[in-house]
Amino acid sequence: MNNFIAHILVVDDDEGIRSLVKKYLNENNYLVNTANSAEDAQEKIKIIKFDLIILDIMMPGKNGLEFIQENNKKLDTPIILLTAKGEPAERIKGLEVGADDYLSKPFEPKELILRIENIIKKTKKNQLKRVVEFKNIKIDLNKQLILKDKTEFKINSTEKKILEEMINNPGKTFSRENIGLLIDLDKERSIDVIITRLRKKIEINPKNPKYLQTLRGAGYVLWIE
Repeated sequence: MNNFIAHILVVDDDEGIRSLVKKYLNENNYLVNTANSAEDAQEKIKIIKFDLIILDIMMPGKNGLEFIQENNKKLDTPIILLTAKGEPAERIKGLEVGADDYLSKPFEPKELILRIENIIKKTKKNQLKRVVEFKNIKIDLNKQLILKDKTEFKINSTEKKILEEMINNPGKTFSRENIGLLIDLDKERSIDVIITRLRKKIEINPKNPKYLQTLRGAGYVLWIE
């Protein structure tokens, strides 16, 4: 798998399209699995974590839009829809339910590659922001872990939301109101408790924080060296 750019699932009831897309993607250094229906794709995503899904809308049985709607809460894999030419309503609906891009049939293979490349680049960029290392500390939002020296600390979903915003906005001041809206909590004292708990996991000396600091009268800020 390390020799491939990404692992892609191609979902289409047309065997000819599946074969052609797989052949072209393989030639461009992508690892490809195929599925001939939404139901078939459903089984494959249970056992394989794909980097991207190319999904036809019009298929017998469950269509592509229904597949997205059923899985969008638990599936964070980017999706490119294949749509019938001249069906703007389907494309709009697809983007509304969670697809990342679309391509009308018939399409140029080169255009498909360019769209895949753009999405993979954006996805990898976002993933980098979910794992940060500074000094002797590593914060991994994907695994919801903080590693300080050789000690692991688990972070809960509330702590994860706060860290995710701060990591992606280093140096930005977050007021208690900002944090309260982020985690749906309006009690300032409870927010202070959460920040104190995070400091114990991040700071060498939580009482004299170096990274997760308080700006008096303004809020909290994360400084990452």
